[in-house]
Amino acid sequence: MRRSLTAILLSLLAGPALAAGGGDVLIKERDWSFSGPLGTYDKAAMQRGFQAYQEVCAGCHSLDLIAFRNLADLGYNEAEIKAIAAEYDIEDGPDDDGEMFTRPGRPADRFPAPYANNQAARASNNGALPPDLSLIVKARANGANYLYSLLTSYGEAPAGTEVPDGMHYNAAYSGKMIAMPQPLYGDDVSYADGADSSAEGIAADLVQFLAWTAEPKMETRKRTGVATMLFLLVLVGFSYRAMKVIWSDVKKA
Repeated sequence: MRRSLTAILLSLLAGPALAAGGGDVLIKERDWSFSGPLGTYDKAAMQRGFQAYQEVCAGCHSLDLIAFRNLADLGYNEAEIKAIAAEYDIEDGPDDDGEMFTRPGRPADRFPAPYANNQAARASNNGALPPDLSLIVKARANGANYLYSLLTSYGEAPAGTEVPDGMHYNAAYSGKMIAMPQPLYGDDVSYADGADSSAEGIAADLVQFLAWTAEPKMETRKRTGVATMLFLLVLVGFSYRAMKVIWSDVKKA
């Protein structure tokens, strides 16, 4: 019994976490600013991640749950959000003639999908359907570390490993074969602030941004949780003091 418990404890503590569907898939662990009960998002990193999404990911992956006005959380002001939205063509209508039309985006619009429908998306990606990224960090076990590992673990397959046509070797993916081509090689994005533009640096910024899209109200939730805990601690103190006062006469008797 003791040996069994020891083995279980060691398995929980040993090494990096395994990806969902796992096997021997190793996940790279990072210390994210948003981790832990007091964690917060890094707005500069989120803005860089948004830029990386626009320049690297948006051609295939949608953000169906995010509206342009939500970018205020990243530190953009109203004028900047209007300018970003206007860069996109949004289908609207019908007009007075019953026809659909396109117009520049508005802050209230959500990000348009890169494909008209799932069939068009599959046809453009050798049958694979690029997932929407709005909740991708929440949709995977150990999501932030998993996504970072996935973006930075492409490479040559080991000798003797056959890579099927249309697939790519990725050491962080379950089964090691993934349909998505390598998206990051380093210097894929030019950051105005001179931040790290290596594949690892861009991947970390993308994860910051996608962690926010998955839970935009995380910071509010954590602040509320901390305030609630402090209130309960104070309440416990007052309750204990009241109990001492109420029962003091009984104890003396």
